[in-house]
Amino acid sequence: MKITTKALILLAAMATGISCSEKGIDQLNKVEKDRFIVKTAKVEKRSIEDTITIVGSVKAFDEAVLYPRVNGKLLKNVLKEGDRVYKNQTVALIERDEPGVVYEAAPVPSTLSGVIGRVYQDSGANVTTQTPIALVVSQEKVRVVVEVPERYVGKVRIGQSGRIKVDAYPDSSFTGKVYRISPVVDKDTRSSVVELLADNSHHKLKSGMFSEVKLIVGAKENVPTVPTSAIIVDNKQSYVFKPVDDKALRLAVSVGLSNEDYAQIIGGVNHGDDVIISGLYGLKDGSKIAIENN
Repeated sequence: MKITTKALILLAAMATGISCSEKGIDQLNKVEKDRFIVKTAKVEKRSIEDTITIVGSVKAFDEAVLYPRVNGKLLKNVLKEGDRVYKNQTVALIERDEPGVVYEAAPVPSTLSGVIGRVYQDSGANVTTQTPIALVVSQEKVRVVVEVPERYVGKVRIGQSGRIKVDAYPDSSFTGKVYRISPVVDKDTRSSVVELLADNSHHKLKSGMFSEVKLIVGAKENVPTVPTSAIIVDNKQSYVFKPVDDKALRLAVSVGLSNEDYAQIIGGVNHGDDVIISGLYGLKDGSKIAIENN
């Protein structure tokens, strides 16, 4: 029987494949099945904040709806939306509508200084003393109103800072401070109204804007911290794993302030120590480990 060149090549390839496969199985068998592949990070000193993220809305610090003092027709809007206005300045003129009697146009004065936020009526409209003429807003400072869930109310204090973001300026952050806390909790929403006061001399924040607020309810400077992923909680006790001689040593720690990124470590490990941050699933005290390059 003749064996062709193609057949020889095929037989050689099959033999090589079997040989490689056997080598792979041998190498796999040499790997310890009970060794965990982990990543580590050092305990580092950094500043850390404890924040509450809540949504709210921007409101002018002061605003007033202006009404005419007499019935009649709107003769003229003296100011338009966006115009600066001062207290007692005339915003509109009303022509009193009484047959046989001629009156001077009655002014509608502003009750505060600010900006005309809205003009409600057109010239010639019939108006009464109950008809809104214009909205005046004072926006050099603005209030950011949020509803804080009941479980966080105890953490909120007058004077605490908050970072404010609005959709109109996604790359910018504005700073406000808590200046008013409602003394009651709403029985339906189980939350309490909190107001922050923010400088708005740049006039970027507009009344009615939707906002996201990160309220800073705690802060520490230059304290030992670890990534939050390093913390394991078991029966209300916090632990970290420290690599020691290719094994994982479980250490009880006390955690201070924490957020989604880092946690303050008050005791249990020291600045500069390594802790395991990845590969923790199933890890126990004394487990064998191999540290993967970070």
